[in-house]
Amino acid sequence: EFLEHAFEWKEKYGGIILEQLKKLGCSCDWDRTRFTMEPDLSEAVIDSFIDLHKRGYIYHGTRMINWDPVGKTALSDEEVNHEEQNGKLYYIKYQIENSDSFISIATTRPETIMGDTAVCVHPNDDRYQDLIGKNCIVPMVNRLVPIIADDYIDLEFGTGALKVTPAHDINDYEIGKRHNLQTIDVFNDDATISEAAGIFVGEDRFKARKLAVEKLEELGLLLKTEDIVNKVGKSERSKAVVEPRLSAQWFVDMKKFMADFPEVLNDVMDDKIQFHPAKFKNTYNHWLSNIKDWCISRQLWWGHRIPAWYTPTGEVIIAKTAEEALANFNDKSLTINDLRQDKDVLDTWFSSWLWPISVFDGFQEKGKKELAYYYPTADLVTAPDIIFFWVARMIMAGHAFEGELPFKNVYFTGIVRDKERRKMSKSLGNSPDPIELMEKYGTDGVRMGLMLSAPAGNDILFDESLCEQGRNFCNKIWNSFRLIQGWETTPNRNEYYTQYADMAHQWMDAKLADAIESVNNHFDAFRISDALMELYKLTRDDFSGWYLEMIKPNYGEPIPREDLEKAKSAFDAILRLLHPFMPFITEELWQEIRERNGAFINNEAWPILLVSSTPIHTQVFELISEVRSKRNENGISPKLAATIAIHAKDESIYHHAAGIIQKLANVENISPDEVIGFKALVGTDEISIGFKDYVQKIDVAAIQNEIKRLEGFLIGIDKKLGNASFIANAHPDVIAKEEQKKADTMSKIASLTAQLASN
Repeated sequence: EFLEHAFEWKEKYGGIILEQLKKLGCSCDWDRTRFTMEPDLSEAVIDSFIDLHKRGYIYHGTRMINWDPVGKTALSDEEVNHEEQNGKLYYIKYQIENSDSFISIATTRPETIMGDTAVCVHPNDDRYQDLIGKNCIVPMVNRLVPIIADDYIDLEFGTGALKVTPAHDINDYEIGKRHNLQTIDVFNDDATISEAAGIFVGEDRFKARKLAVEKLEELGLLLKTEDIVNKVGKSERSKAVVEPRLSAQWFVDMKKFMADFPEVLNDVMDDKIQFHPAKFKNTYNHWLSNIKDWCISRQLWWGHRIPAWYTPTGEVIIAKTAEEALANFNDKSLTINDLRQDKDVLDTWFSSWLWPISVFDGFQEKGKKELAYYYPTADLVTAPDIIFFWVARMIMAGHAFEGELPFKNVYFTGIVRDKERRKMSKSLGNSPDPIELMEKYGTDGVRMGLMLSAPAGNDILFDESLCEQGRNFCNKIWNSFRLIQGWETTPNRNEYYTQYADMAHQWMDAKLADAIESVNNHFDAFRISDALMELYKLTRDDFSGWYLEMIKPNYGEPIPREDLEKAKSAFDAILRLLHPFMPFITEELWQEIRERNGAFINNEAWPILLVSSTPIHTQVFELISEVRSKRNENGISPKLAATIAIHAKDESIYHHAAGIIQKLANVENISPDEVIGFKALVGTDEISIGFKDYVQKIDVAAIQNEIKRLEGFLIGIDKKLGNASFIANAHPDVIAKEEQKKADTMSKIASLTAQLASN
């Protein structure tokens, strides 16, 4: 009944996830969705377990594992998050046998004292040399335990003496193995105190801690308590504090695995598999270089059941079915009813690590052809928080079962976090509903807003304004489309179009070519966010902001047909470039801009343009921007025509595009003479800007004060230059700088004086 409910849950919520992906515009082959609990994929999991067991990579053993007392299941090391929290360090006295003396220890876990089987000191610690080999009495339970010496002990921590509880600490367990110590488990599966403890039986572990402290105080054995900050392991799923626990589980021998398949590490470090960004190579290297055996058994209902079969006498056979197991047992008197299958299931990642193979039924003969075609795949897109859970293990499985790496590139997305930097999750309730966001901002708006702020491997602090920015960009694209579609056409070209339109088209082609090259480079390097930003600027600034303005017909006039077609071609290329990022609006507009006869944009070729140079210099657009800026700053109407004068090393770059400057900046005349009005610099070129019938309003008092200040500054320079001692002793470069200061100051005074005179 539970399993039926679990599968119903999967169908419901799995379906919701798939629908959300479709609405997000994910272009996948939806007829090929797979689920790791499907019969064929489940068979692959069991087959791989049996294969690895035969090859000596899987074993059953008793080891210290991470135990989740809420989920009541074992966890792998990667499923435990270590968090800093405030705690207490308790100093406790252990009486020496047949003596009034004590040895003191420091512990954060007095609730485990009942499981102590030794006290350990460092062999070189002079404080305890006379106690090594003697016995002491465990408080509260009065157990006699030895005082032993081991190099593991940190002389600087606490008192330098350690209570050894082999059943409840991984390091204590290792000490216990070296010294043949007894192991006493004082916890039940739910982390309540067990019968083996003798006291506080049935109490929760944290309540037992308080009771133990009270009891130690009562016995006069608690010396002192200190506040500390220590790291505590918590279950990634249940968030419960994890207990180190000695338990019989199934493991993958990772040390043997890595010894037999060093390519698992080398493929990444040698860039046969490239990580994007590459910084995660160090994380990968550190984990594999310190890898521990993988605990793959779980005490759960839902999962792939371990194919281990037991007889009443405890013999075990690994087999796919009970019938196969029965055939392999030596005792032929056994029947099917005598066999018991292991109740544990496999870690969910044990099925997931087979994904690049099992998804094509690669463990079965029927899937060999597809596997040969698709394996290895090109790219894996995933998050960095599962680099150990999934990425590394898929590489392991690839080498173990196919003798080849499973993919060539791994692109790590950022992890979406809320404004408090918490990872977004359903359990925290801090994850917005993607459907609601899409309804509010449009799917392309949500996609674009998130991708713009998501450089590879960097976390995203989610802000809804990102989606609003995406929606605004969609509106910009729509407005450009409506502008183009609204133009009437004519077969003829007037003087402006004859002289300047081709220049504008060539400029746009050059911008497109540069953008295509840049986007291709970004894609090759997996800089997805940078590629989108390039297209954002191309569309908003170059295409909409400049190009359409250059070719736009005057109000009420038509545009030459050939110029409209060239504009549509440029827009067509932009839509194709934007399509991977914004699939819906680009498909819609691509269908509308021209007759398509059933074609779709996602089947179109990627744009290719080869342009060597642009006919319009950057300074032209900077000059236009300066004229517009002076209008805005001074409240001058766009309809009021301007006259400009240009003093530049190469004035031809402006005169070459004079018609464009006149059209976009409403300039009626480019004068060879000085123009009274505003001053501006375009690079090193000096520009004078005047507006017809506009009287420039200047702050006379401010200019007079500035002239006065500069005149005072000039007096100081003159005094220095008139000082014979300064001239005789100063370096020529210093004197030259002072003379330049004088010249610049005099020029500024003259310019300001001229402004006052013209007012």
